[in-house]
Amino acid sequence: MSDHAFATRAIHAGQEPDPVTGAIIPPIYQSSTHVQDGIGGFRGGYEYNRAGNPTRTSLETQLAALEGGVRALSFSSGLAAEDALLRGILRPGDHVVLGNDVYGGTYRLLTKVHAAWGIDSTIVELGDADALRGALRPETKIVWIETPSNPLLKVVDIAKTVEIAHAAGVLVVVDNTFASPALQNPLALGADFVVHSTTKYLGGHSDVLGGAVIFGDDRFVDPVKFQQFAVGAVSAPLDGWLTTRGIKTLAVRMRQHSANAQAIAEWAAARPEFETVYYPGLASHPGHEIAASQMSGFGGMLSLALAAGPQAARAFAESTELFQLAESLGGVESLIGYPPDMTHASVRGTELAVPENVVRLSVGIEDIADLIADLEQGLDRPTR
Repeated sequence: MSDHAFATRAIHAGQEPDPVTGAIIPPIYQSSTHVQDGIGGFRGGYEYNRAGNPTRTSLETQLAALEGGVRALSFSSGLAAEDALLRGILRPGDHVVLGNDVYGGTYRLLTKVHAAWGIDSTIVELGDADALRGALRPETKIVWIETPSNPLLKVVDIAKTVEIAHAAGVLVVVDNTFASPALQNPLALGADFVVHSTTKYLGGHSDVLGGAVIFGDDRFVDPVKFQQFAVGAVSAPLDGWLTTRGIKTLAVRMRQHSANAQAIAEWAAARPEFETVYYPGLASHPGHEIAASQMSGFGGMLSLALAAGPQAARAFAESTELFQLAESLGGVESLIGYPPDMTHASVRGTELAVPENVVRLSVGIEDIADLIADLEQGLDRPTR
């Protein structure tokens, strides 16, 4: 459906009505195995749920259409997707370059799991072209970009980073979870792969766990597909169906997430309680111009640094009411978190450690006046 606009693809790609009943929503194929027409006579290519399921196929078709990829694979979690991609590409002795604000789970996967199997990694400021070039080695196979990043909303120039990496024969992976394909299309900017935690904006309702890899070309589809089958971290039929259902409203949800986050960022920028507002939609953000050039909106995530320090940040995170204290992000409801002890506890004491006066907001799609009122009362509450 490449000739259709994004919102149309989100609703219709991979979603043909059921040919038997005419049901407008394809059914959930809640089956672990498929009857064969003779030995090896697979109906539609399906034999066993780990190898393939029609509901998962529908989701993978939808994901590829959203990102403009040649193929997508769906997994049981975002980290399962990342792990399969890394195993499909890398071999012992290979090297990965990571941004210095990468998701803590990605850092943990590479430094605590893959490092034991001979994979080395280097942390670098990806916005510094000379630093990136200096980090590349003959054995470097991947540059891993996360933009906007989690939780400090750093913005990386995807096209420029791709140019540097490809000149050295290095592949580029972009974690597009924060932006979603509604706002940013890394494959169109030259990236080789896109990864998602589909748990977040794609699912959008905090009721499903999942992940995905989308491929810019078919060079590595088979080895990553083999990892999906051999290791088995696939998305279950109900999880795939829930993710597909969420994706259908992605375009309209991301517009509201972005509008609400922009309003909160502007409100926070005028408050003396916050020494820094991390949101690329603000002209003061160091990555604002790059974000404006490669994104169609600035997203629903922002972080705030409390001027009064770590204790004030912790108190603020525990004082809101509409903003629920919880990990994860990207749902229709607003969440608040304290990254140093929650989502990013795994990088405490490392060069990726999050400043201890920072809270992270996943801004939902509630009424903006109610959200700002909740943050205001949260600021007041610790001093009562």
